[in-house]
Amino acid sequence: MGTVSSQGPDLQATRIVILGGGPGGYEAALVARRLGAEVTVVEQQGLGGSAVLTDVVPSKTLIAAAEWMTSTERAASLGIRFGVPAEPAAASGETVAPGISVDLAAVNQRVMALAAAQSADIRARLDREGVVTVLGHGRLDGPRRVVVRPHGEGDDLVLEADAVLVSVGATPRELPGSPADGERILTWTQLYALQQLPEKLIVVGSGVTGAEFAGAYNALGVDVTLVSSRDRVLPGEDADAAELLEGVFRSRGMTVLSRSRAASAARTADGVAVTLADGRVVEGSHVLVAVGAIPATHGIGLEEAGVTLAPSGHVVVDKVSRTTARGVYAAGDCTGVLPLASVAAMQGRIAMQHVLGDAVKPIKVPDVAANIFTSPEIATVGKSEAALQAAGSKYVTTTLPLSRNPRAKMLGMRDGFVKLFAHPEASVVLGGVVVSPRASELIFPITLAVSHRLTVDDVAEAFTVYPSLSGSIAEAARMLHHPVD
Repeated sequence: MGTVSSQGPDLQATRIVILGGGPGGYEAALVARRLGAEVTVVEQQGLGGSAVLTDVVPSKTLIAAAEWMTSTERAASLGIRFGVPAEPAAASGETVAPGISVDLAAVNQRVMALAAAQSADIRARLDREGVVTVLGHGRLDGPRRVVVRPHGEGDDLVLEADAVLVSVGATPRELPGSPADGERILTWTQLYALQQLPEKLIVVGSGVTGAEFAGAYNALGVDVTLVSSRDRVLPGEDADAAELLEGVFRSRGMTVLSRSRAASAARTADGVAVTLADGRVVEGSHVLVAVGAIPATHGIGLEEAGVTLAPSGHVVVDKVSRTTARGVYAAGDCTGVLPLASVAAMQGRIAMQHVLGDAVKPIKVPDVAANIFTSPEIATVGKSEAALQAAGSKYVTTTLPLSRNPRAKMLGMRDGFVKLFAHPEASVVLGGVVVSPRASELIFPITLAVSHRLTVDDVAEAFTVYPSLSGSIAEAARMLHHPVD
């Protein structure tokens, strides 16, 4: 982030133009309207942006379908059998042999229908609030003017603004010399056109996106090979969580190629071939390239308007989302702060509060909770163990296996844990990791603890339901209790 002071608004704004209708853009638009501004949102794809149309909503909907498959893994331990004739039906005397299959065309149809419905809901909400929406490609013509090339025919539209918010997101990065074709070589935005499950899917990239899709397609019954350039999957996450997940992947039949950098991908007669940097070739029917994203900041007039870009192409912003150009703010993946929809939305809201003179609370990155939608999920908040060690910070930690939780035993859950970090003297909760089904829900009490600087005793002394998965959070906090001398 930049170091621009966050004291006071840049100017007295009444006309706001927002480039990009994703979470950063539409959340900003709603705040600006409530604060009395005239707001125009310029969006290329549709309201919700890539987060709703091609990224977060579709991927998590697909993963939700895959969860039904992974949940059957626990069925046998609960006394449930599949594929065994049931008792004769009382009326007809017929028996039923239940089975499970995946109709990918139907899954993807539902995925895209939900994405379209969510986009329509956002459009309707903005319309009700009086936000003007323009579909087209927008670019800055100086810091106070936006020029829009509308979809279809028609002259360019010039929008004058007192302030501009840039929330243009990012696009998938591709392997050098291996452009995605939407058929065999795919980015994560193109997967939803598939009508049949791949016979063998190669996933290049073991970060969050690669791990999520590799896990989902593996659960759907696909033979998956995950190509990781690092020592383990999810190299930027908690080491214990990543090690556990990689073990789960392998136990489910996934092939994980560690320390294997992909150099290129090419189509073959009936599939694809991925060439690794060491010369090995991995063959499959399809390849998903998940090697990060590129901010969509090129060619929209940012630098000409005085907006500083980092060498990576990300917009440089301060803690209230200001850029180096007076009156120009930025939010979301194009800023490189954290590639999360929740962060984009918060950045957009903060930007409008600042420019329109409302009370502002700058964003605090350590307070951001994040979740990886694998099975099990991995949720984190606050300081990571790697960050604490790198900073030489004093901390104590405890890890409580999910297998010890009574509710988890009832549900047949085995893989997972709760980990907390706290200051050894002050006992303040510094961070936490939850690896579990629905970890995205379980991380919230730890988020509250981190955000409000609660102690482990504050967490431990709060009542939890018995039996519940959240009981493990309180138990882990009790394990970090510092006795009074």
